[in-house]
Amino acid sequence: YDLASGQIRTLRFGTQWHMVWGFVDGGCRVVYTLSDGPALGRLYSARLDGSDARQLVTFDEASEADWGVWEPQASPDGTRIAFVMVRREYEMDGSTDLTHHIAWVPAAGGAPNFYSVTGDEHEPEWSPDGGWLAYISYSERLPGADPLATAAPTPDGAATFTGTLVREADLWVVSADGTEKYNLTDFPVGSVRGPRWRGDSQLLTFVYAPTPGNDQFWMTANAPGAISAQLSQLYTLILDSTWYPDGTAILGTARGLRGVEQNLLWRIPLVGVADTDAARYGDQPQMDYADYPRFSPDGRWLAARSDYRLVLLDTLSGTWQSLPVPPGNTPPMWSPATFRGEEACEGTS
Repeated sequence: YDLASGQIRTLRFGTQWHMVWGFVDGGCRVVYTLSDGPALGRLYSARLDGSDARQLVTFDEASEADWGVWEPQASPDGTRIAFVMVRREYEMDGSTDLTHHIAWVPAAGGAPNFYSVTGDEHEPEWSPDGGWLAYISYSERLPGADPLATAAPTPDGAATFTGTLVREADLWVVSADGTEKYNLTDFPVGSVRGPRWRGDSQLLTFVYAPTPGNDQFWMTANAPGAISAQLSQLYTLILDSTWYPDGTAILGTARGLRGVEQNLLWRIPLVGVADTDAARYGDQPQMDYADYPRFSPDGRWLAARSDYRLVLLDTLSGTWQSLPVPPGNTPPMWSPATFRGEEACEGTS
């Protein structure tokens, strides 16, 4: 969708499941994955007119059916793409399991370089300055007496555990060059998801759930040993979040916040408690069921999904419009601030 002209262009890359993830090459190429039914996906980029489609990841260490790509995220300068490398592992008993590692390739494509090693990592998210990559990493623990309790310590060998381990995630960051890596959260129980960087690359917001479906807004600094700040206390269902362009608050979509069952856009303050201090984001006549808020790089526009429709807010005038595009349930993706129009893409790679 071209903001200046209002024109819409549809790109089709065959009959596979399409998922768009962003842009590289200064906004001149779109990044997307294709997958065929339950098959693992492949990563591609193409020009804005859909031509010159290129597969970006080559991997010779497994058969074609046993690896794939998910959640690709282009770095702010567009030089590399981080993603989740999915591999099918075969066990001795004949069963299979999927591993998930954070990896990256140059924007032009190549063999994957790996950031993570434990095999259950997801949701890579670049810092705006390109220096860091946040992601969540799952681990397993013995269950306690209830969902909010860890297992009571016992002497080694006193008992053999035969139940189901609890799988939970914490937030990690790794430097772009891979030389530094540390965890930003270490909750004894519960899981973290949805890391989002502030524009200065110093703070991240994330969703923490002590138990599944009971979500809270949290925030932390990007520093080893940083103490996370809890921004909401009551349990809600948080769908997504992003930072205000000036970094003064978080724009979140939540169901059940302040007693409102409908999921709407909320301003989550950095000081106070969102359960009482969160405010509805402006006038939302177009927002039936809000999700995926995304500000344009200059902060002028806000795109979001509303009941499967793509809506656009002019933040200067406060006016909303529904865009005449087919319904869907995927996040909108803005071209980067460096994009200078399609005519400037002539002659680029």
